[in-house]
Amino acid sequence: MSAYYAIESFEGCTMLRLISDDGTNRLSRARVLALTDAVLNLPASPLIVCGNPKFFSVGADLSEISALHGGDALEFAQMGQRLMRAVAEFPAPTCAVIGGWCMGGGFDLALACRFRVAGPHAIFGHRGAALGLMTGWGGTQRLPRLIGRARAMEIFLAAEKVHAQRALEIGIVDRVSADAVGAAVELLNGRARVG
Repeated sequence: MSAYYAIESFEGCTMLRLISDDGTNRLSRARVLALTDAVLNLPASPLIVCGNPKFFSVGADLSEISALHGGDALEFAQMGQRLMRAVAEFPAPTCAVIGGWCMGGGFDLALACRFRVAGPHAIFGHRGAALGLMTGWGGTQRLPRLIGRARAMEIFLAAEKVHAQRALEIGIVDRVSADAVGAAVELLNGRARVG
């Protein structure tokens, strides 16, 4: 186990659980690098990416972002893109399990997974527009493909928060379940059996 994540086997799946001292799972530079390395070295079995019941991830570490300029900002964007690409290109089905807040770069991470299962109290959003920021980690491409450009623009530009049931209605998540991990295992194992 690292300071940034834990890996465990669960019912035929690999579970990559984000962890942090404060529980918010901020995607700092160190965590992004560690997660990228972990994903690239995992076995090719169905993968569940999750956080804790209150936070999947609040996204990038804003204290780090505020100190970035020019080349450093570009490097940080590319670092996040490498993580999202590693998840998106993982050689087995992937599913994000979201139990609570899933914001900014954390939302990008969930979108990089093939499937998303939310707990009933999950909340999604890209709050960057409220802070004068826009994601550089692929969410601006993945979300419109998933739910349509107009709806995605509302979420990005209005910094709208989307609760679990609404996320299901508009297609951000595949399922909402009180047993989100169990639903993810069922979804991944079913998908793994048929292809």
